[in-house]
Parts: sequence; structure tokens; C-alpha cells
Amino acid sequence: MAAQMAVNSGASLWGPLKELWDTVEGAVWRRQPESVHLLDLQLKKHKPNFLSLYKNPPKSAEQREKVRKASTEGIAIQGQQGARLLPEQLLTEAFILSDLFDIGELAALELLLAGENQQPHFPGLSRGLVAVLLYWDGKLCVANSLRSLIQSRHGKTFTLELSGELVALTTRFTDELMSQGLTRRLLTLVSEINVTREFERLQKERGLGNEKHRKEVSDLIKECRQALADCLFAWTCQSPLGKDDTLALIAHLETVTVEADGSLDSVNLALVMALLYCLDVSFLEQGTEDREDLLQALPLLTEKQYVSAVHSRLVDGRPWKLPGLQAVCRLAWALALHALSQLPQGSALAEFTEADEALADQALLGGVFLFMTEGMLGCEGFTHDEFYTRRLHSLITDFLALMPMKVKQLRNRADEDARLVHMSLQMGSEPPSSLRKDLDHLMILIGEFYSKDPFGLELALEFWCHTESLQHTSLQGSYLGMAMQRPPHKQVVLSKFVRQMGDLLPPTLYIPYLRMLKGLANGPQCAHYCFSLLKTNGAPHGDNMQVTGSPVSWEHFFHSLMLYHENLRRDLPNADATHYRLPPIRGITQRELDGLTSFLQLLCTIITWSENARLALCEHPQWTPAVVMLGLLQCSVQPVLKGELLLCLAAFGKSPEIAASLWQSLEYTQILQTVRAPGQKQAAGIEVELNEIESSCEEYPLTRAFCQLISTLVESALPVNLGAGLRAPGFQPYLTFLRDAVFLPFPTRAYRRAAEKWEVADAVLEVFHKLLRDYEPQPSDFVQETVELQGEQVLAHKPPGHSLMFHLLNDSPTLILCLSLLEEGVRQLDTYAPFPGKKQLESAVLHCLCLLDLALQKEVVFMDLLRESQASLIVSPLEQLLQGVSAQSRRADHIVNIARYLYHSSSNPEAAFQSAKILQRIARYPNIQNRLVGDFTHDQTVSDKLMAGFVECLDNEGAEEGLEKGDDSEPAKKEARIRHETQIHILNLLITSLELKTPNLALYLLGYEVKKPISSTNLQDAGVLGCPRSCLHAILSLLQRGSERRSGPVLTSQAPHLAELCYQVIYQLCVCSDTSGPTMRYLRTSQDFLFTHLQHLPFILPGDEISALSQMSWLMKTAAIELRVTSLNRQRSHTQRLLNLLLDDQPRTQHAADGETGMEESRSVSGFLHFDTVSKVRRKLLSVLDAINFSQDVPELLQLDFFERTQIEQVIANCEHVNEHGHTVCNVKLLHRVLVAEVNALQGMAAIGQRPLLMEEVNSILQQVVERNRVRRSLSAKRHALQSWRGLVETLLTACPADLIPADDRQIIIRDLLLDLHDKVLSEDSAGELMPIVAGAVFTLTAHLSQSVLSEQQQGAGLEGGSSSGFASIANSALHLILRKLLDFILCTGGGFQRLRAHLYGSLLYYLQIAQKPEEPDTLQQAGKSMWERLTAPEDGFSKLQRENLAIIESYGTALMEVVCRDACDGHEIGRMLALAVLDRILSIDRQSQWLLYVCNSGYLRVLVESLRQDDAALQTLLSPQPPLLKPLYIYESKMALLTRVAKTGQGAVELLRCGLVAQLVECQVFDMVPDSDSHRVFGQRDPSGFIPSPLDRYRQILLPALRLFQVILTSTTTHHQQGAAQVLQWLIVHADTIQGLLRCQELSMGALQELSLLTGIISKTALPGALEGQDVNSAALPEFQGHISRFQRQCLSLLGRLAGSERERLLKQAEIAAPGDPAERREEMEVAMQQVCANIMEYCQTLLLQSSAQAQFSICLFSPSVNEPASRDGRTASDLALPSALYSRVPSLGLVLFLLKNSAADFFRFHQSHRQALGKLQSLEQLPPEELKELCAALVSGTGGVEKISSVQRSLLAKRRLVQLINNRAKLLALCSYVIETCLFVMWRHLEYYLLYCTPTDPKDSLMPGASAYRSRLTDDSFGRALGLSRVSQQDLEQLQSDMGAGFGEALQRKLLEVEGLYSQVRSRYTFIQALVRRIRGLLRQPKS
Repeated sequence: MAAQMAVNSGASLWGPLKELWDTVEGAVWRRQPESVHLLDLQLKKHKPNFLSLYKNPPKSAEQREKVRKASTEGIAIQGQQGARLLPEQLLTEAFILSDLFDIGELAALELLLAGENQQPHFPGLSRGLVAVLLYWDGKLCVANSLRSLIQSRHGKTFTLELSGELVALTTRFTDELMSQGLTRRLLTLVSEINVTREFERLQKERGLGNEKHRKEVSDLIKECRQALADCLFAWTCQSPLGKDDTLALIAHLETVTVEADGSLDSVNLALVMALLYCLDVSFLEQGTEDREDLLQALPLLTEKQYVSAVHSRLVDGRPWKLPGLQAVCRLAWALALHALSQLPQGSALAEFTEADEALADQALLGGVFLFMTEGMLGCEGFTHDEFYTRRLHSLITDFLALMPMKVKQLRNRADEDARLVHMSLQMGSEPPSSLRKDLDHLMILIGEFYSKDPFGLELALEFWCHTESLQHTSLQGSYLGMAMQRPPHKQVVLSKFVRQMGDLLPPTLYIPYLRMLKGLANGPQCAHYCFSLLKTNGAPHGDNMQVTGSPVSWEHFFHSLMLYHENLRRDLPNADATHYRLPPIRGITQRELDGLTSFLQLLCTIITWSENARLALCEHPQWTPAVVMLGLLQCSVQPVLKGELLLCLAAFGKSPEIAASLWQSLEYTQILQTVRAPGQKQAAGIEVELNEIESSCEEYPLTRAFCQLISTLVESALPVNLGAGLRAPGFQPYLTFLRDAVFLPFPTRAYRRAAEKWEVADAVLEVFHKLLRDYEPQPSDFVQETVELQGEQVLAHKPPGHSLMFHLLNDSPTLILCLSLLEEGVRQLDTYAPFPGKKQLESAVLHCLCLLDLALQKEVVFMDLLRESQASLIVSPLEQLLQGVSAQSRRADHIVNIARYLYHSSSNPEAAFQSAKILQRIARYPNIQNRLVGDFTHDQTVSDKLMAGFVECLDNEGAEEGLEKGDDSEPAKKEARIRHETQIHILNLLITSLELKTPNLALYLLGYEVKKPISSTNLQDAGVLGCPRSCLHAILSLLQRGSERRSGPVLTSQAPHLAELCYQVIYQLCVCSDTSGPTMRYLRTSQDFLFTHLQHLPFILPGDEISALSQMSWLMKTAAIELRVTSLNRQRSHTQRLLNLLLDDQPRTQHAADGETGMEESRSVSGFLHFDTVSKVRRKLLSVLDAINFSQDVPELLQLDFFERTQIEQVIANCEHVNEHGHTVCNVKLLHRVLVAEVNALQGMAAIGQRPLLMEEVNSILQQVVERNRVRRSLSAKRHALQSWRGLVETLLTACPADLIPADDRQIIIRDLLLDLHDKVLSEDSAGELMPIVAGAVFTLTAHLSQSVLSEQQQGAGLEGGSSSGFASIANSALHLILRKLLDFILCTGGGFQRLRAHLYGSLLYYLQIAQKPEEPDTLQQAGKSMWERLTAPEDGFSKLQRENLAIIESYGTALMEVVCRDACDGHEIGRMLALAVLDRILSIDRQSQWLLYVCNSGYLRVLVESLRQDDAALQTLLSPQPPLLKPLYIYESKMALLTRVAKTGQGAVELLRCGLVAQLVECQVFDMVPDSDSHRVFGQRDPSGFIPSPLDRYRQILLPALRLFQVILTSTTTHHQQGAAQVLQWLIVHADTIQGLLRCQELSMGALQELSLLTGIISKTALPGALEGQDVNSAALPEFQGHISRFQRQCLSLLGRLAGSERERLLKQAEIAAPGDPAERREEMEVAMQQVCANIMEYCQTLLLQSSAQAQFSICLFSPSVNEPASRDGRTASDLALPSALYSRVPSLGLVLFLLKNSAADFFRFHQSHRQALGKLQSLEQLPPEELKELCAALVSGTGGVEKISSVQRSLLAKRRLVQLINNRAKLLALCSYVIETCLFVMWRHLEYYLLYCTPTDPKDSLMPGASAYRSRLTDDSFGRALGLSRVSQQDLEQLQSDMGAGFGEALQRKLLEVEGLYSQVRSRYTFIQALVRRIRGLLRQPKS
């Protein structure tokens, strides 16, 4: 029992019933697939609800007790665990609700809980009030469901064309309900449910809230009653009722009463119609195929008791409460009996059928026609149902057709009555009171009934027989082809009735007959028939003007009008006469007035519908209706008649041809006085009538009609020169009258009929609206023109639209009145009460809103033109005027008032639509947004209402997309379209506002904090923590509809554009930094929004590709942000889930109920069995890419016959503008205007004849342009989608933690993406516009592929353990495929697209990087391998891949070479750099040198070399202190890198020399422009970001590549060494000053050392004595050259002194201080550079020694024979101190070499030790303590916190990289050290040998020759050299030398040196070299002193 007592939080009295109605609606009305099954389930479940219709669950003590305890013990709620405690207050309310509706206590509690849940949807209501709404809504759902089920039955009246299965189901179900007494139940409920009674009960229990709540409750109750009555009506339409049910229905109708106005209410009307359908046999005439079945089912024919029971009940004499209703039922029964008597089966019922005449008489006595007119047609619900109209039509026509005798009797009686009336008039007595007016009533009924035709059925056509009208050739009917076909009998009878009634018409019937005709003329064809009838009725008239024809004819009517005019015109008083307003002597009597009015209304109807009639009458030469009518208007007749005349003129004015002449006539007759006669004192015409006659009568028919006339004429034609010659031409006087005399005073006038006030306002505002709508501001409007008038100049009038704009853009009375009207309107609507004129007020408000919208739309152009014209008008922007203070409320609430119309969108969709439009226009202005937020939030209740209004518009269920504007025939469709456009405007408003600064309107509407910081917002579901339902909730619920189903969100397909905007709003919220946090949190936690929607990608909409792409774009962009944010916040599970969704190629089971384990198992099993391939699905990312169609159909070129194509293209280009989405589109309307103006400008007859053809061509041009616009939008959507896709892919690969996608998967994914992208972009028809984005994506993907493969190798997969197919997870074949596609892509871009190729070159570089061998540690063991081992070593993966890559590249031949070389030589800078890099890369792997040959032979190399001269100027500008553009520098560096690569092969170097490379560089002056090292400090131009290098650094970036290039050339050109060396020497000499400056450099920074290391390297190879031999050097220049060379030598040696000795330690210390970030690395680089310089200089010394002579005795001496080591502290060498003489000051001593040797030996061991340690660490990397790892990483990671953030895998990779770097650095240093040691030893040995063996000492006193001369680098004569040398060295020096050297070159040092050899040199090729030298030096030092 307890289980049954659980509470359903969805409320069993509402939730399930709502679901039932959804299902029924889906099945019956929306025809959803699979709905029949769902419906079946629902009907089975809810059968009890239908059987006991509206029976509430009963109360019970047990339930009461349970509810009472809920506050202490709690209560169980379905779907929730445990019991929930409920507050006392809630329980008290539940008991009240239970008593109020007499429902069970639990049901009441459920309703309250549901009310609490639903509260956010009903702002301002408490849960109890919401519960009341839900209770009645539940009831309505049941009634609506029942009605829909009954309507879906198969029957006799209509069909919904549903599937047979569904109809069978509903028929079976409803039959069962009927058999259980449904009719009685329905009738009981209809009489029981009573709005007043329900309201009293609710009032007593405080169950009614504000006005809106009251209206909603009363509407629900009324709808329930109506739906129940409709159930019965729908049933009787389709199937007959049984006997008892019919009698029950009759019994109910007997007691029915009418409303106050004498009409039935719509519920009772439905029941009456139900009974009429019960008694209906007319359907048997239709002869449908199932007639027999229907006959069988008809109880009228099959059951005699049925007929007898109904008959006796209706014939029964008891009067009903409504005799008229009784009469209607009797008439229907009489007609049914008559019809039955005509049927063969009817003979059995003869006893009843004979009574038909008597019944009809009774009905007539009961006033049947009068009741039908007043009681049934008077009911407003009558026009809502087509089948009411059809049934009443058949009732009327059956009476006329089946009972002609009765009609004849009626006519006879009417004739008799007319005679009696005539007699009594003659005798002057009262007419008898007992006159029956049945025929009058019948005619008036027919007139009234047919004059309304809301469904456009034109049923009145049955009264017109087309055979008679065949005589009139003017008939343009559809019946001409069927002349021989006889019309049906009924139609003949009816048309005879119409004609005969008009014959000899008695005066009493004149007006009813005209009214009948007016009804029957309602419709295009009917009007034509009626026109013909009136035309034929008029007999030809004789000379005596005696009318003999029928009084109902055009002839008669217009003749009478002319007579009236003749008579009244004689009475026209003088304008100044005072008796003008006295009644005329001969006037029009009241009866004449009625007759005229009726005829004018008939005329009006006919000419409104029929244009032929309009033209025929207007052009009639004798009648001239327009003239006569205008004439009558000048006479003194009643305003009512004048009103009718004006309305007729308005109907005539519908034809533009007539309108133009009407204007002129109107002006001529001065109906509105526009010209004052000289000396006239007072106004005349309509203005007087309005102010004096109408105002005093308080009725305004004339003014209203005048407004309508002007409105019609304005629409048809607006002549510019109206009134020319008499006044300033134009419309202005009319506008002034309408504005100043009609509009502005309208609120203050008195009105007898309250509604008329709004009718006047509506009529005049409609004119304003049309005038402003058709106004386009032109420059000419702002120029003050004058016209000449009777000899004087007067100011010309502006167009009326201009005047209106001017008034709306000022704080004018017009604007103030418009705004107060809006305020009044919203105030009236807020009462929710009906009031007279409500419809007109709504219409007037709508016109006001339209005026404001148009003014806002046109004000920008208007104000721009005004500014340009410098006119003296002053206007203010309307959006600012709208912020003014309202006179009524004293608050600035105009915009708030406009926004409040959104709150009434359910009753006034159009006003809400205009309101949204205006708000969207105002939202563009940032300065207003801030104020608006304040205004909107100022008053809490208004604020809630506004929010509710916006939300209600967005939530609206009735909106439909895709309905064209023209398709407004059906009001429902129009409303659905308007509601949809309102939603679009609101979303656009949000989008516009979000782009503006905060706080803005969008944030307030979307529920963010406006008063506090936005980021502090905490978004909640609606209703949680009192959070109101905001636009964000509405947008999300729109998008979430259907997202749980497989078909995906409903909105994306039903309203694609709306969905696109919704996604855009959400993206904007996510992308804005303020709103991003709260929004993404909310979407992630409460909605799981992204995951749900991404599941359904891609959206495929066959009809609307553009919207589908845009939806996906915004969604993907949002997803990219989400991935980035979750990755940053380390929300791994979220990121992982999205990644799996996007990247999985395993099928996802939608609902894995058994958890994930099962899936994993099956996956591993399938993997084991290799069934894997079968179950693969397409990755989500790839299927989205598939959805973007790369091909784009482009419209073919225009084929023009008349226009010139180039000119048309120019015009189209001029009409283009950028729309709000940023697309460039052509303004089709503007283009149309331009082209039509062009066509109109053509003159001559030929042009007129060609006009149709010209217009056709204009049309084709416009269609072409529309198509072009579509193509542009489509391309733009594709671009956008592709960019979003690319963004998502890049975020996936870049921002998400790498370990979420395993490396192997990652590579496969990138492979798939790359191959698919290429396939799409390389297809024949892919659009070029998409290529750049694809290229960008390819670039990123290749970069990531390369990175992934490299990191996989670093992590140790490497090449050793690689799989057989390739060396990474991705197979080589896949890599080759990617390369081929990439090269295809490069080639397919052709000549253009250079920027695009830049991306592809980047991709190619990344791709080629994959096969590049990573840096390996130099273990110093490699050299041990023999040559043979190296040659036979197996090929590793890298070189294999490289070889294959090259083969693929070469297979493309010269086409590819051509493209790359062309891009390298010219074009966009980045493209050039990348092309150069690609060339460089390919040349480096091209072993066969094919590319090199191509580059050399095709002349591209020469172009590159020669371009260096052009670069010179650009490079010189780079050295100015201002940071310039660095492009030229980068290009130069790329070029030099490529040339260096070329120079690395001998043949390339030779080719470069042949191209004159060095000569080009010799001419470059940039090398001489060394900037000051401190320049950047002086100018203060240091770039703060550190990105732009200082001028000195920039100079080095220019110099160093050149030096490297020289070095490479010198190394490569071994055979042609002389030539290369000489050229380079020439460069050195040309730039000697600069170079000597560099060699002397004071501050040895890192850069300077790099320069020195390269320079000394070059000098050591070129500045040699023999360098000038064989070169054709001018003999004069020779000494100069030699001077330069010797200077280079001296500088090199002095440099050695600085580096080897004095400055070395200081420099290394300085390096550590200078770069605190990475001292270790800086120090290592410094060490290498210094060692390199020393090695170069020692090599130079060695070369010089060797070149001077092979034997020591003839050798030159470079070092002086002293051994003072440079070791003192203060930087000056010890030798300087020791030697007093200046003798050796220029020459370094041999001690320097010794010092260098010692240091190098020491360094060697230090480096060796460090090398061994690093190797050890590398081998045991896993065992290293974390501190050490961190320390190793610190060298590579900048910043302090950097190391902490890195993952452990990454950390060990970095440490490994750092160790390899260290090891290789040390290996390099070891090589340099050992080389320095060897050269030092050699130099020392050479010098010692010379000094100790061959040198002849002299006393220094002998000849002090200048020190330099001994050191001439070129000795012409050996003896001369030695003589010099000998002359300077004393014996003492030599002895000192020997002893010092002996001391310095001691045992310890020798041992060390031998150890060096043991450790290092033996693996190299120079084995025992050191040993030999050491032995020799030792021998020299030990020999006895000579």
C-alpha cells in the first residue's frame, strides 16, 4: 500500500496528461513517425481518464493522515530515494487545494509540488496559483486529446488524411468511449463547468492572482468547455449520434439561453451545430465512393424509432427557453425529412416526412431567420470553424431549393405587407404592428452570412448561375470552357431566387435586397456576377430620362446620384454665408439616406473585389461616378453619407490608373481646402466639418473615411505635382491636416462611441506608416528649393516622408503623442480586460511601433545627408529622444514601455515583433546600453515582467521557420512566421549587445550579475535559489529539445537559422573573458550541453546547408574553448570524454547499462581475433569534415542582349555592401531600383516596345545576383565551418594533455585527418577559397605528426625496437602517402597562392624533419670502428625513410623544383624564407645532387647570388638604432643558409665562386657599418620585449652567416683552394679596417668571440704569404696587401695573448654574471669559442711556420725567446714587467705557448672527467635523483616555476636532451684541446730547435733594429731572415730560455701530455704524434748549453 502512496512530483493530474496531449498532437497533427505505437501505449494507460472524464481522485482519510504526517515523518516521492520532509505551509496549502477542487489530498500535494517546479515559467505567481493553472491545464489536455482523437476518425464530413492504422486505432478507442456514455458525460460537464462559479470558489480561497493569472485561468476554463463541446460537434460531423444521445442533446438545447447581446455563446453554438449535423443528410448528394457505407450507418434511414423519437421531441409543443433556437432545429428537421422523402429508403418514413411543411411553418413562426442572424451569426465563435459555415450554407440553400413554395409564400406576404404600409403612409396612419418580416430577415441573413468569408470558400457562388452570363463576353470566368454543361438544379433555383426577388421589388424590401446582394457579391467571382446582374437590370433609357429599368441597377443608381447632385448643388451656400450649417430646405430623407448608404456599400463591395467593375464604372462616359461623388461631397449632406461616398472613392482608388485622376479631382474640388481664396475669412471643406459638425455630434465617420481614402490613394500613387499652379505643389497640406487636425487633437476630442477614438487614431496612423515606409531619403530633400507661383517665389514642399522623419527626430508633439499612445496601449493591455476599440488600439499601437522602427532604420542615412547638405534643420537621433522623460509618468520609461509589449506576445505577436525589432536597432548604440540596463532594472516588478516577456517570446511554441513572407494567406502561418522572426530579433539583440562593453542588456537578459562583477555570477537552473528563468534558460531549452533522442536536437532541422543564432549566443558567452567562467561551469555541470550536442554532429540539412554549417561552426568553436579550459583546469575526465567522443573510431553503444566493463572485454577480444576492422566507425571529427562540401557551384556568366556586361558588373559592384554577418553581398533592392530607373529613362517608341524584354533581362540579372549572394554566403559558411573545424583540431592536438591520446593513436588520427583533408582539397571541383584554411590545418597537423614521431623516438621506441613497417607507430607507407599528397597540393596551387604555399612549405619541412636523425651523444668510441664496419653497418630507419622520401620527391621531377625555386627567388617574404629552407633541406639529403644541378643549371643560383647586392641597402637600414622591420634580415639569413648548404659540396662551392659570390659580398657595404656596442643604451631604444635584437646583435646576424659561408667555401674547395682563398682574402682586405677593428675588440662578449672564432679561422686559411702568388695582383698594390696580411698576423698573435693568458678567467667569470638565467650553457659556449680561437691562431702559426720553410733553420720566428708566463693578476703580462726593454713588447713570448699548453692539458682532463660523468648519467638516467633531473632541466626551461609544472616523462626527456648536449659539447672541447696541445707542441719544438740549435746570439747593444722587421712575414732571402733573428737574441736570452723551458716543461707536464695521447689521440689517426714531439723537445732542452 505504501508503494501506491508515493507522490508523483510531476503531478498525476497534470504531467502525464500533458504527455498524453503531446503524443496525440504528435500523431494526429504533426504526423511524427513511430507515433502510432506511442499513441497506443498512452491510450491504454489513460483509458480510465477518458471513461470517467474529468472525475477527480476522491479524498480519503488515509491520504489525509499521510499528508498530515509528511512534515514530521516525510513522504516518499517517485524516482527519489528515502522520504522527504515537507514544510507545514505546503501541507496547509495542499488541504486548501484539495477542498477547493474536491480532489484527493495526495493529488493536491502533487499539484503543489509540480507548481513549485514550474514556478520559474510563471514569474510573479506563487506555487498555489501555478497549481491552479496546472489543474485546469491538465483538464484541457484531456479535452484537447479527446477532440483530436475524434477529429481523426473517418467520417462523412472531412478527412485528415492520416494513415489507416492510426485511424483504425482512434476509431476503435473512441467508439468504445461512446458506448460507455460519452455524450451524456460531455453534456453534463458543459452545463456543470461555469467560469463565474469557479471564480467565486477560487476567489474565496485566494486562488486568483494578478490580472494575467485571472485571464489565464478563465481562458483555460473556457477552452475546456469549448473543447468538450467541440468533441461532440466533431463526432456528429463524422458519425451520427444514437437515439438516446441525440435526445439528450436536444434536451440540453431546450434549456439554453443567450448572452446579453442576444447571441449564443460559442459553446452552445457548437452544440447547436452538433445537432444540425445530426439532422444532416445533405452529404448524401455528394456521391462519394463510400456513400453506401455511410447510408448503412445513418440512423435516420435505418432506425425508425430514432426518427420517431426525434420527430415527436421536436414537434412537441413545449416551448424552449429560446423559441428561435427551437425554430432553427425544426427547420433543420423539416429539411432533413424533406430530403429523406426524396430517397428510395425514405418511403418507410412517410408518416413523418409528410410533416415537413407544417414544421417549416412552425419554424418561420418562431422567427428562424432572425435568430440565425442574431443568435448564431452574432456569436464571435461562428467564424472560427469552416464546418459551421458549410452547414449553415447548406441549411439556407436547402430551404431555398427544397421549399420553393415556402419562399413564394414569403414573397407574396411581403408584397401584401408593402401595400399595407404604402396605404397607411398615404392615409397618414401608423402601419399595422403585426407585420411579419420573414423575407426581410431571410435576405438580411443571406447578406450577413455571405459577407463574412474568413476561409475564402466563396460559397455564395452557388447563387450565381453562369449560363446566363455567357451573353456577356466581358466575363473572365473559369467557366467559359464548360458552356454546354448544365449547372446543377440547386444552383439554377438559387440564381432564379436572386433574380426574381429583384423583380418588381416593393420599397420595403429594397434595403434588405441590397444587403443580400452585398453579401452575395463578396468574392472576386461573385462580385463579377453581381456587377453583370446590375448591368443587365438597367434598361436602355429614352430621351425623356424616365427610368424604366429595375430600381436595382447601375443605371438607376447613378442616375439618382446625379439627380441628387443636381438638386443639392443649387443649394450650395456661399462659403461665407452664415447659414451654411442650417439644415438644407430640400434634403435627403432618412429612408433615402438608408437606401443610398446600402447601395453605396454594395457598390463598394463589388468594386473592392472586381477590378474590371472598377474600371468599367469609372470610365463610363455618362455616369462618371467619381465626379458625381466628389460633387456630392461638396454639398450639404449628412457626414454618414459623405463617409460612405469617401469609402467608395477609396475602393475606386485601388486601381493606380484611377488613383492618379482621383488625386487631381480631389485637389480640384477642394474637399480639403488647400488653397485659400483671397479675402476668404474662414476655412471650408472637411476641416470645418471635422471641427464643427463631427466634433459636436461626437461621431467621426467622415474623418475616418477621408483617412481611409488618403491611405488607399497613397498606396496606389503619390503625385509630386499635386496642386501645381495654385499652390506650392505636393502632399504637404494633406499631411498637415492629418497631423494637426486629426492626429494631434484625437486624444482630447469627445466620442459617443468609445471605440471610435481608437478607430480615428488607427486610420490616421496607417497613412503615416505608409508614407514613411515608402520614403527613401535623397540629397535633394535637404536643399531648400523654391517654385514660382503667380509671379512670386514660394518655398517648395518636401516629400511627406521627409516631414514625418523631421517630426519623429525632434521632441515634437507627434513623437510625444506616439509615445504616450504606446504607454496607454501597454497600460490597457496590462488590464487583460476587453474594452471597446481594443482591436483598433492594438492596430494603432502597431503603427506607432512601425513608425519608430522605420525612423530608426532610416535615421542614419537621413542624418548623414542632412550633415552633408549643411541645411539649417536640427534633429536628434531617435534613440536619444526615446531616453527622454515621459510627461505622464515623469520617468524615462519610453524604451521600457516598448519592451513591455514583449510581455503580451501571446495575444499580440505583431506588436512584440516590432518591439523586438526596435530594441535590436537601439541595442547597437553602446552609450545607450548602460542606461537601458539601469532603466530595465530600476523597478523590480517591471524588471521581472520585462525578463518574462523576453523569455516568453523565446519559449514560444507557435513559432515556425521557413514560411515565406508572401505566404501570409493563413493567419496561423503568418503568426508563426512573426513569432519566429521575433525570436530571431531577440537573439540578434543579444548577439549585438554581447559585443559591447559591460554592463549591457544581454547580460541582464541572460541572467548575469549587472551590479556586481560579472565573473562572480553563479548561474543556476531556473527556480534554484530563487533564480528567475532567463533568456539563457530559454535558449538552452530550445536547443535541448529532442537532443536526448537519436534524431538530435529538433531545432537544428526545424528552425535552422534560429538554432544557428542560439549556438552563436552560447559561443559568445563562452568566448568573452567575463562570462566564460560562469557559463562554461553551468553548461558543464547542470546541462552537460556540449557533450549532448556534439554527439549529434554532423548536422545534415539537405535544404539548408548554410545554416547547418554555421550551427556546427559555433558548436565546434565552443567545444574548442571547452577543451582548452578543462585542460588548463586539469579536469581530465571532462577533456577525456570529449576527446573520446570526437576521436573514437570504435562504435559507441548509446546506453551501456552493464557499465563499461563489457565493452572493454569485447573490444580486447575483437582485437585478438582481428575482427577490429569490421566494427570501425568514422571518427566524429572526420564525419564533420565530410559534411563540409568543398565543391561550390558558381553561377555562369550573364548572357545579356540589351545591357553592356562590363557596365552591369560595375553597377553590381557599386551596389555591394558588407552585411551584419560580415559577408560582402549585393543589395538586390538597390540594384533593382537602379536598373528600373535605367529602363524608365529610355525614350522613344522603340524603347516602349522593348520594355517587356528589358524588364525580363533585368529580372534575370537580379536572379543572377541573388544566386551570387547565395554562393558567397555558402562559401563564407564553408570557410567559417572549416576554420572552426581547424580550430577544434588544433586545440585537440595542442591544448589537451598529450597523455590523453596515446602516441600511436595520435599519429593514426593525424594520418587520417591529413589524408582526408588532402583528398577533399585535391578533388577536381574543390573551391580555391577554402585552400588557405586547409593549408593552415595541414601545417599544424604535420607539425604535430612530426612532434609526435620525434617524441615517440625520444621516449625510447627509437629505431632499435621499431616495428618492421616503419620506425614509428605510423607506417612508412602512410608517411609516403602523406608526402605525395603534400607535394600534389603544392603543385596544384599553380602560380598564385604563394602565401598558401608558405604553409605547405612549412608542412614539408616538418615532414622532412621526421627522417632527420636526432642528436646522438659523442661517446668518443665511434672512431674506434674500422672503415669496413661502418660501410657494412645495416641502414637505419632514418636513412631508409630519407632515401625513400628523396625518391618520391625526385619522382616529381623538375615541376616541383621549378615551383620551389621560383618561390625562393621572389614573392612574399615568409614564402621565400620557407622555400629557401625547403631547398636547403632537400639539398642536404639529395645524395645524387640532382636538385643542386637543377639549381645551378637553371640559373636560379645565380639569381640568388646576385640578389645579395640588392639586399645590401635593406640590410644597411637594419643597423639604424630604431627597430625597423626585420624581414630583410630573415631573408638574408635564409639565403646565406642555403648558399652555405650549396657550398658544402665541392661542386657547389666551385659553382658559387663561378657565380661571383665573393665578388658580390666584397661590394656589400653593410659589413663596414659596425654599430657602437652601446648604441642601444644611448638612444634608449632597447626593445622592451627583447624580441628585436640590439643593432650590434643585428650586425652580427649579418656578418656571421657571411663568415660561415667563407669558411665552408674554403673547406670545400680543396682542389681550387688558391682561387677561393684569394677571393676571400680580397674580401678581408677590402673590409680590412672593419676586420682589424673586430680583431682589436675591447669587450670580448659571446658575440665578439663568435666573430673572432670565424674570422681567425678564415684568416688562418687565407692571410698567408703564398696567397698572392699566381694571382694577377697589381704590383703597386702588392706592398699594401702584404702590409694588411702582416697586420692580420700581429693582431692574431696579440689576440692569442689575451685569450690564452690574461683575459681568459675574467671572461669566463663575466659570462656567468652576465646571464644569470642559463650560466652553464653560456659558459660552455664561451669555452668552445675561446678554444676555437686559440686553435685557429695556433693553426695559423703552424701554417706560417710550415709555409716559410720545411726545416727549422730557415723558419721564421713568431715568438720571442722568453718564457715569462702571462700570469699576473692585474691583467698585464709578467713578461711586460720582467723585461725593461721595449724590445719584445710587440712580440709574444714563447712562454705564452707553454702557458697555453699547460692550460690546455689541464682543461683536457677537466673536460674528459666531465664527459665521462655525463655519459654515466645518461646511461643510468632512470636512477638519477629528482633533484639532479630538475637541475638538468633548469638549463633548458626558462623561468623558475617552469620545471615544477613539467610532467615526469617530459622531465626525463629534457634531462636526456641536456645530457646529450653536454656530452657533445665536451667532445668538441676535447677535440679542440687535443688539437691545441699538438699545435703548441709543434710550434714550441720548431722555435726551440731554431733558438737552441741554429740561432747565433748577439749582444743587444750591437744593432737595435726595429722589432717588427725581424717578423716580416715574407722572407725574400733565408740568410737575411736569420741575420735579422740572430742580430736580436743575446746569448743570455738563450740560456735563460733553455733553463726556463726546462723548468716549465717538466716531468709532470710530459706525463700529462702522454696521458692525453693515451686517452684520446690513439683513437684518432694521429697516433704517437705528441709522444714524438715531447721526446724531441725534451732532447733539445737536455742538450748541453753551447
